[in-house]
Amino acid sequence: MKYIIGIDQSTQGTKAVLVDETGRIKARLDKAHQQIISEEGFVSHDPEEIYQNTLEIVGRILEENQIAEEDLVACGISNQRETTVPFHKDGSAAGLAVVWQCSRAKDIVARMTEEDPSFGALVQEKTGLPLSPFFPASKICWLLEHGLKNDPDVCFGTIDTWLVYRLTEGRSYKTDYSNASRTMLLNLTTLTWDEELLGRFGIRRDQLPEIVDSNADFGSTTFGGLLKNPLPIYCAMGDSHASLFALGCHENGMTKASYGTGSSIMMNIGPELKASTCGLATSIAWSRDGVVSYALEGNINYSAAVISWLKNDLQMISSPAEVEPAARAAHPEDTTVLVPAFTGLGAPHWVNDVKATFTGMTRTTGRNEIIKAALESIVFQVTDVLSAMEQDSGLKIGQIRVDGGASKNGYLMQFQSDLADTNVSRPDMEEFSALGVSYMAGLKAGMLDDSVFSLAESTVFTPQMSPEKRAEKKAMWQDALRRTL
Repeated sequence: MKYIIGIDQSTQGTKAVLVDETGRIKARLDKAHQQIISEEGFVSHDPEEIYQNTLEIVGRILEENQIAEEDLVACGISNQRETTVPFHKDGSAAGLAVVWQCSRAKDIVARMTEEDPSFGALVQEKTGLPLSPFFPASKICWLLEHGLKNDPDVCFGTIDTWLVYRLTEGRSYKTDYSNASRTMLLNLTTLTWDEELLGRFGIRRDQLPEIVDSNADFGSTTFGGLLKNPLPIYCAMGDSHASLFALGCHENGMTKASYGTGSSIMMNIGPELKASTCGLATSIAWSRDGVVSYALEGNINYSAAVISWLKNDLQMISSPAEVEPAARAAHPEDTTVLVPAFTGLGAPHWVNDVKATFTGMTRTTGRNEIIKAALESIVFQVTDVLSAMEQDSGLKIGQIRVDGGASKNGYLMQFQSDLADTNVSRPDMEEFSALGVSYMAGLKAGMLDDSVFSLAESTVFTPQMSPEKRAEKKAMWQDALRRTL
């Protein structure tokens, strides 16, 4: 049996999977890394720790599963997308990585907006992204202004670039189009780093990696001497893009929703660039063999995080397993709505200075009704993004393919189908980010074929709600939003 090594480097930790010739995961292994929070609230990761963890879990998964080196075919890497690493050309880190969640560059964004009120519109037009401290351009600008400006050989990259650079011992300084499209520096029309934006953010062109296809040859690695012969790295993609690929959303209009701590909702819009007018981001899904596929994306901050809130802060549940039974036991006509704007509202609303609210509570509202409202708040937010996608694309979404831990909740998935009035397909497999880069690498290597995209059997949820009830539910949410905003 031959194998692909899939590496999924995420916010909380690093995962390695072994994908065999059938396209299924034979084994997986995880290792967490430290979340570094400063007194100012800056969120950082140690890039060297992430690299060493990657070497460790690859070594352990091969040893524990007794995989011979000659049975390895290739490697693929998916990554937390906007987290930004400064490093030197000798491969040493030039400081801690600035995590995607970190808003330390907010003053830079405010300053640039004050100096040029039209700058945000320019960024959106060129890159498809809103001007925000969320994205690497502003993070790099902050790093340069706080000690790295006079460092002659400092380089920058997202985590994929850092891992590729270290794994290839500095021979390959590359990123793929999916990750580049999330930097706020890639011109979506020319598909190159935008010189005007580089100048505005104070970044030199040679401080950024070469942009290549998602299934390019990213070089080869021995994983720090673990292997005698170098293994090719045949894929790198952002984690959400890799999930879209593994879920088989390869055609125009195909859509996925990931239900994790937050949610990423992404629609493949094909090879033609379309700018959003409804509060979404336009990114590149992937570039494969020279052909680019664009995507519309909406991100929400509080998805399954509301379940953690119920457990850790309200102490209404002791386990997420209690949520579905409680929601089913709640009074079906209860009108309680939660708007979980704990850190503002993401797409398509983009409002930062609001607070979370409960509306519609009555004297009969109790524990079960509050849990139901929290669970349903996830669906209300996702459906707002789906509606914006339909408006932007001009397409009716016929099916949503879902993944992520909260997608296991049957009540949640049925309510999603009901409110969006579309089928929800939940596959029986997991780890779609790791699978996406493994599939892409395996296809390039000739080990896999397109049959891998039909491996998963799915549970399909179909709309059961009446049009009148759906309209009533949506009206309740819109009223709650008006009261919140």
